[in-house]
Amino acid sequence: MTDTHCPYCSLQCGMTLVREGRRLEVQAREDFPVNEGALCRKGWTAMGLRGSRERLTTPLVRDRATDVWSAVSWDEALDVVAERLAAIRDEHGADANAVFGGGGLTNEKAYQLGKLARVALGTRMIDYNGRWCMSSAASAGNQAFGVDRGLPFPLADVEQADVVVLVGSNLAETMPPAVRHLDRARQRGAHVVVVDPRRTLTADRADVHVQPVPGTDLPLALGLLHLVDAAGGVDEEYVAARTSGFDDVRAAAAAWWPERVERVTGVAVAQLRELAGLLMSSPRVMVMTARGAEQHADGTATVLAWVNLSLALGLPGRPFAGYGCLTGQGNGQGGREHGQKADQLPGYRMIDDPAARAHVAGVWGVDPDSLPGKGLSAYELLMSLGTDGGPRSLLVLGSNIAVSAPHTARVAERLAALDLLVVADIVMSETAALADVVLPVTQWSEETGTMTNLEGRVILRQQAVTPTEGVRSDLELMAGIAERLGAASTWPTDPEEVFDELRRASAGGRADYAGIDYARIRAEDGVFWPCPDADHPGTPRLFEESFFHADGRARFVAVDHTGPVEPVDGEFPVHLTTGRVLAQYQSGAQTRRIKDLPDTGPFVELHPFLALRVGAHDGDPVSVRTRRGVLRAPARVVETIRPDTIFVPFHWLGANRLTSDALDPSSGMPEFKVCAAVVST
Repeated sequence: MTDTHCPYCSLQCGMTLVREGRRLEVQAREDFPVNEGALCRKGWTAMGLRGSRERLTTPLVRDRATDVWSAVSWDEALDVVAERLAAIRDEHGADANAVFGGGGLTNEKAYQLGKLARVALGTRMIDYNGRWCMSSAASAGNQAFGVDRGLPFPLADVEQADVVVLVGSNLAETMPPAVRHLDRARQRGAHVVVVDPRRTLTADRADVHVQPVPGTDLPLALGLLHLVDAAGGVDEEYVAARTSGFDDVRAAAAAWWPERVERVTGVAVAQLRELAGLLMSSPRVMVMTARGAEQHADGTATVLAWVNLSLALGLPGRPFAGYGCLTGQGNGQGGREHGQKADQLPGYRMIDDPAARAHVAGVWGVDPDSLPGKGLSAYELLMSLGTDGGPRSLLVLGSNIAVSAPHTARVAERLAALDLLVVADIVMSETAALADVVLPVTQWSEETGTMTNLEGRVILRQQAVTPTEGVRSDLELMAGIAERLGAASTWPTDPEEVFDELRRASAGGRADYAGIDYARIRAEDGVFWPCPDADHPGTPRLFEESFFHADGRARFVAVDHTGPVEPVDGEFPVHLTTGRVLAQYQSGAQTRRIKDLPDTGPFVELHPFLALRVGAHDGDPVSVRTRRGVLRAPARVVETIRPDTIFVPFHWLGANRLTSDALDPSSGMPEFKVCAAVVST
């Protein structure tokens, strides 16, 4: 019997794996406070890939001339990879090798991957798919609070709030065990508000559903601040004592009177006033954003608008109140804290900070001047592949970019232009199928490592089963490459040893893990960062006394609405938005292969009015076309979506052929959540 955590979303629900004969069964673990034994169907079926015929169990090398795969030994595969990486570096320079990571990698792997890129390869070209998860919220959090942690309070605090506002979140389908906290809040008499263009399962459980035009969450927040300010609802004492910059934000909101907001967002003035009244009705108000608000070219500004509203109400730092971001990927939080993001070093240190470089270089035993500088954000990195002066190779760990990247047709072109594509995965994903070398790696139940969940709680996944014969851990893979390249520093393969090094590298940084170790995590069911030493209790609630800027104050940041990069027009008259469904996770590389999870494939959700206009019928195929591509899939005619909007889930190859690759200038986030489309039969 092994206590561990679910391999999927950022809740990192506690579970126990119990051997039943030759199988491992998932059982409830009621002592973990995030889920208290509850799991969604993905969690209950998480062992579904164990023993699957689709597991990769031997390294594969593809002959480009014949397009034939050959099974080789691990030593042969790593020799090929290291020799070709070295040759590319010698011919084209260090930045000709690139690395792409994932928000599902453990902290140990993310840390070691950043080290591999900067020490073994000497490249600045590293980023990860978490750039497409909550980077806009991260950018906004750093600007406003001086720190980026998804939730600055435990998730269970939601139960004590009087008003909970979810902006662009569908908790009931994306992380169902979290809904218990909303339900308990409602049982206490709290009001739950969901802002979403679709009436989702989460909206069905809410007291108020606000249904704006896609891409207009920012003016909605500006309009609410306008109404709060006009009603005298601003907490002037809090603003004066704990913040700076409010005058500019107040002036920007003054231009967003209710009738203007209604014209832009489609939200009626009466509902705007109702929501503003709710926000002012109690000191215990929580505002939380998710991908629906953040995956836009103005995603950072949108989050800042909701943060500004929260600060004006005096919420952050107040008990059972504040602003938070609902992280998506399992290690979306820790994955960016420790070095696989283009501009960061471990401990959430910035790579262009001389003191940060000196500290981390000291832990690694290398010259600070040898560390490369800031690289490109994820999509920019992918678009540079195979171009003049761009990377000639790409090493991919924990990501299926052929499905998950925006404008995937362009991404496929760039991958094909590489001299070398190496993919480490547990199955032959769509990205692995394009590779020159595929390396089979361990699955979550076959390895130990830490994750950092949406609350900033560092938890421990524990190995429950012997790895499948023929696979190796990502840590072993990275050590093998580093050693063959003659890299400086040390390259441990034991996760606890790597974590101890990570602790030293993070010490003194914003995401300080120095006081956290495996024994303490086991004893305390996780430890909240920052935790600078062994005697520190950890920090479940940030901002109670001060914010993380040098003066201790939060920053208001004035923003305004510019609208989607690609507005609807006569040729493309409807808004396309994308998202998840209950049974599938991210690119579906794992969940689509688990037989107990229903895989109905992609579909197009549209309102009966739109279906009537284009002649579509429920269940019959329709075509969705954007300026980037076409998808054909069955129609789902529902009354729960706006008549001017269609929805497509992104778990299957095809959805992201349609999406826009316009980027947020601050975060590098692509505009996944809105673009102009046309639907036809």
